Amino acid sequence: MATDRELNEKTVVEPTQNNDSRHEALSTETDPPSPEKKASDYANGDQTFDAGLMPWLQVMGSFFLFFNSWGVINTFGVFQTYYEQAILSDVSPSTIAWIGSMQSFLLMLIGVITGPLFDAGYFRALLTFGTFMLSFGLMMTSISTEYWHFMLAQGVCVGLASGCLFVPSVAVLPQYFKKRRAFANGLAASGSSIGGVIYPIMFHKLQERIGFPWATRVLGFVSLGTCCISLSIMRMRFMPTEKRKLIQLSAFKDIPYVLFCVALFLGFLGFYNFLVYVQPYAIQTRIVNGNLGFYLLSMLNAASTFGRIIPNLIADYVGPINIFWPAATITAILALCWIGVHNTPGIIVLAMLYGFFSGGFVSLPPVVMISLTKDMRSLGTRLGMCFSITSIGLLVGTPIGGAIINSTHKYLGVQLFTGCCLVTTSLIMACLRFLRTGPRIFVRA
Repeated sequence: MATDRELNEKTVVEPTQNNDSRHEALSTETDPPSPEKKASDYANGDQTFDAGLMPWLQVMGSFFLFFNSWGVINTFGVFQTYYEQAILSDVSPSTIAWIGSMQSFLLMLIGVITGPLFDAGYFRALLTFGTFMLSFGLMMTSISTEYWHFMLAQGVCVGLASGCLFVPSVAVLPQYFKKRRAFANGLAASGSSIGGVIYPIMFHKLQERIGFPWATRVLGFVSLGTCCISLSIMRMRFMPTEKRKLIQLSAFKDIPYVLFCVALFLGFLGFYNFLVYVQPYAIQTRIVNGNLGFYLLSMLNAASTFGRIIPNLIADYVGPINIFWPAATITAILALCWIGVHNTPGIIVLAMLYGFFSGGFVSLPPVVMISLTKDMRSLGTRLGMCFSITSIGLLVGTPIGGAIINSTHKYLGVQLFTGCCLVTTSLIMACLRFLRTGPRIFVRA
């Protein structure tokens, strides 16, 4: 074993450049990622991105966070149908829809608060609070009997919990992935689709056998267990070197950013009307029976699983805008096709196609925002502001659809409303792409 004197002599004789390169190679191979490292340490071509077991464990953890945030919210369609037919049968569909829209609204809105908390290092506190509040909200929903009970338990508690779980699921992955960032995001986001498949089937089958209270409690226990998996394996890789601002008003001088915010607002204003009202539409118009109708949302979310993974995989190579724009366009076309579907095979195929092509529409916005942001230090702030704007569309979108149904007693109005919102989003995204690339077609964007 070399003495200190021999090591010092070697240090003098050997060229400094070789020592530096050897030190860098050694540290790259042996130093594990740690929260103490600064963000700048990973900013310039760090080869530990995308490699090893730890990044994919984060994908797994994020998968379960999506599973229990958007996955639970995507399940509200079956609750809407059940409430209309049973517990809240004396309440209008529009009023009931406020419960689901409150969940989505709070999930997106509190990102303005949970984002800075994540940056400040409260990652595990956010996961712990979200895990507890989600199971608590579902347990309280199981004993609710009045409309305001459901609004507080399912709308507010589940919405707040989902917001605390969603932000970490999005914010952790860029710390571990670079070249395969969109693909990793797509795999994690597929958790919301899988949750939207499993939770509705669980609720429907259990509600028939053990009743609404215990069916909802089982969902609460499942959410608790799967969130604990995320708690046990997820870690922040580094602490941000700068604290994030809540608002960056200069971002609204950036025309592409403003266009994208408006596009998302209008898109999500209409998007969830299909998910919430396709089941009652199919059942009430007798296109399907009540049993098959409960599986429509699960079919849609099953197709959405592939719609989140495949477009995100392609986006790593051709650019996120080049995938998001076609996804929004086809989703808009399918929403308008809803008007002409009046048979069982048609509504099943429509639901699955809507689920697949809308998968890219709902999972790609964070990746698109990365491509629109020049200074990555402002990404969190810009994303938080965009989500806050989008949350307003999520809040009022499905209640507007319910009000249209309640006033006309037909579904044509809500079908047109959904389609027109998505068509407008597609047109705005076409303008955004033109601003970014000009008239060129075969170019990454």
